[in-house]
Amino acid sequence: MPGKKSNTEIKSLQIDDAKYKTNLTSKYEKRKPYSPPDESKITSFIPGTIIKVSVEEGELVKEGDKLLVLEAMKMRNQLLVPFDGKITKIHVQEGQTVPKNHVLVEMELMEVTEKQKKKKD
Repeated sequence: MPGKKSNTEIKSLQIDDAKYKTNLTSKYEKRKPYSPPDESKITSFIPGTIIKVSVEEGELVKEGDKLLVLEAMKMRNQLLVPFDGKITKIHVQEGQTVPKNHVLVEMELMEVTEKQKKKKD
């Protein structure tokens, strides 16, 4: 529209060998930079209800062990332990409703042998 100022500015960028011109808004300029997720915190990937918690705080677990069951959209999703380690904090309880990206469990990465795991059982 003539006479109306825009809060955008044309910028040039280069990706590999290709050059592009684009409008970047002030909202884009102020966005938070990407930061990788904290692998020690297991979060809900979808909103739902915690049906069963299969671990306890302080428990030594191996990758692939059952962590908990999250029911979402009438389907039960079994979450498995993503790496060998120790459960440091459980943030949920059975019957609790959780939103997407809610921290469910915190873990500490560590080497766990079968002997250590059986000792805990």
